[in-house]
Amino acid sequence: MTTAPSARDIRLPRLSLKGRRSKRFDDEPRDRGIVSDFDGKKRGVRLGMGGVHLALFVGLVVAGLGPLLWLAKSAVTPTQDTLRQPLALWPNGIDWQNLQSAWVEVHIDQFFWNTIVIAAGSWFFQLLVATTAGFALSVLRPRYAPILNGAILVTLFIPAVVLLVPLYLTIVNPPLLGDVSLLNNYLAVWLPAAANAFNILLVKRFFDALPREVFEAAKTDGAGPFRLFWSIVLPMSKPILGVVSVFAIIAAWKDFLWPMLVLPDPAVQPLSVRLPAVQGSIELDVFLAALAISTLIPVVLFLLFQGVFLRSAGLGGAVKG
Repeated sequence: MTTAPSARDIRLPRLSLKGRRSKRFDDEPRDRGIVSDFDGKKRGVRLGMGGVHLALFVGLVVAGLGPLLWLAKSAVTPTQDTLRQPLALWPNGIDWQNLQSAWVEVHIDQFFWNTIVIAAGSWFFQLLVATTAGFALSVLRPRYAPILNGAILVTLFIPAVVLLVPLYLTIVNPPLLGDVSLLNNYLAVWLPAAANAFNILLVKRFFDALPREVFEAAKTDGAGPFRLFWSIVLPMSKPILGVVSVFAIIAAWKDFLWPMLVLPDPAVQPLSVRLPAVQGSIELDVFLAALAISTLIPVVLFLLFQGVFLRSAGLGGAVKG
């Protein structure tokens, strides 16, 4: 007499849901765009899309690098060739004397140095104020931090031209300094540039995203506010420091109106102020050579800091390994 099999003896085949699910999801296109995967495999569609990509790439290169390349070419081109054939590539040879004339006769070396000093001071004061203010608002977080944050945010809605006159009067007769005037003093450019609300909020938002566990561990080890700022926060903030540095230097390098107002002495004026002033008294080729020299620092700065915008710095400088 045979007995019925028990539930233990009955083994049902296991269904591989993982395989079915993966097969089902693999059949579906992962990225859907203008052209489907099926149409993208066609030769005509591939050639058309390649042509469109090539045209867009060439257009971006021409729009982005075209003016810089033309300026570099015209800097070593005689004036007559630039006026008659502006797009020709040195029809009558290269004139390297333009660079020497711009450097010596127009005193580009002096104005170039003034611009470097102004940009370096603006960079230092902007970075100092932005990092310390962002650290106070984001990491230390006093009770009145929301009020300060709102006050800083409100200043972004005030047009700069509205503050021009009161700021100039403050520079002419600064408070607590008596009859001392800051005209023809680089502090007149550095200090107003340091009060940049956009940089402060930008750094604060970056500090808000940093892990609080690292701060708590550092405080447990006995780190004070200065040690926490210098040894923990700053090494973790290389990306935002690079971004603020690029913004600060480029803004100081191209600023025209404010340096012209507070630096009336030509001996201390930057390139952005002096080049338009001497344009009418020099040849076109020498003026273009001076413009080409003035663009060296921003181009080099971009080449040095372009990786900062594309990668994050990680937490290697703050966590013990």
